[in-house]
Amino acid sequence: MKKKLLLAIIAAALSCTGTAANAKDWTHVKVGIEGAFPPWNMIDSGGKLSGFDVDLIQDLCTRAKVECELITGEWTSLIPSLNAGKFDLVMTLGINEKRKQVVDFTVPYASGVASFLTLKDGTVAALPMIGTRLNLNDHPKADPVMAEIGKELKGKSVGVVGSTSQEQLIQSYFGNAVTVRTYKSSPERDLDLKAGRIDAGFDSGVYATSMLAKPGNEDLQMSGPLIKGAMLATEVALGTRKGEADLREKFDAAIKSAAEAGVIKTLSEKWSKLDLTPTFSGN
Repeated sequence: MKKKLLLAIIAAALSCTGTAANAKDWTHVKVGIEGAFPPWNMIDSGGKLSGFDVDLIQDLCTRAKVECELITGEWTSLIPSLNAGKFDLVMTLGINEKRKQVVDFTVPYASGVASFLTLKDGTVAALPMIGTRLNLNDHPKADPVMAEIGKELKGKSVGVVGSTSQEQLIQSYFGNAVTVRTYKSSPERDLDLKAGRIDAGFDSGVYATSMLAKPGNEDLQMSGPLIKGAMLATEVALGTRKGEADLREKFDAAIKSAAEAGVIKTLSEKWSKLDLTPTFSGN
């Protein structure tokens, strides 16, 4: 009996030791960020990272009581780099079912929409419901609108950033009727749109609003509805590796605290003139 008790104590001790060895204290966190998606994140004229994401992550890291190191990378490399251990978090990651298969998400830190971009005197006529919100999950309302948009875009070329939910949507709704052109970044796509090499773009509405306010983009416009729902990843969160619940919970709490304090509202209005404060289920 004593021998069995001793073995049980040893086993428990080894179990605790193994748990402690595997636990992470998360005093230093590496954050992957694109650095080429204004106003979310960008490299400014002084060569420094700036934007809504940059200001917000500094606040969130303070609330989470961790030191954060921001590391830039191409958009398509961010999730693979996260899962390879180069980063611990990835910013500006829209939540959708496809991404849920490979990463975990914090609660959203911003809630946005997606929009079409066209030339004012270009090849695409004005799309329906300009500037009006449209939820694709409301099928009786949304499906006729998307069918009408599909007719206008038939035979045209639409530019999107590769590996985004915007690309998924265009392929899903219009892939057989349009030519889909993919780009490494939104500004790269906009150059082709302004030059008439593509007929339309599809992107984050926050990005579009910010871009149109800058000199040199006077010939472009947002067209059609402000879209969310379906496969669109308009609820923007931090991505973590699968199973790292302790890190995710730290930032869940930080995001909710920042939202309650009005920080997300202040920073999102500073960078986009839109209040992107998310709502949390159960609140």
